[in-house]
Amino acid sequence: MPLFTIGFIGIAAVLRFAALAVSLRNEKRLKENGAVEYGAATSTMLALVHIAYYLAAIAEGLWRAAPISAVTVTGIVLYALSMIALAWVLMTLGRFWTVKIIIAPDHELVTNRFFRLVRHPNYYLNIIPELIGFALALQAYGTLIVGLPVYLVVLRLRIRQEEEAMRGRFTAY
Repeated sequence: MPLFTIGFIGIAAVLRFAALAVSLRNEKRLKENGAVEYGAATSTMLALVHIAYYLAAIAEGLWRAAPISAVTVTGIVLYALSMIALAWVLMTLGRFWTVKIIIAPDHELVTNRFFRLVRHPNYYLNIIPELIGFALALQAYGTLIVGLPVYLVVLRLRIRQEEEAMRGRFTAY
């Protein structure tokens, strides 16, 4: 596998761990201030599926050892755009952003135009493009074909739980 691909995997790991660190810090603060978590089992399942997807794509990419191609570049560009979306979501939600469904007593509903236009931008503009881009960058087609639908089943459950929690907390939701 080209050194470039190994570098991509390393950068992707650093970005994911950095986001997780932000999430854990925010989760701790939120819970210390009386926040409530919803759908904990689904959050755990989603984390496990995310890890499995990444590991499967890496293993398949290493096994395939495909040379860098237009597919690789397309995947890297898609992945980069998904990370820009993640950064925007992190900045927009600030201290309320976590990888879990956690609602604080002082939680504020984000109602900017973008959140009204794209419901759940973290999922639709970050997570899904991230997974597709990661698999394409590594040319891990099996992971993409098998792993993405599995992930989407769990993500759909997560979105339903989040919708329910948000409707229960915010009348304007």
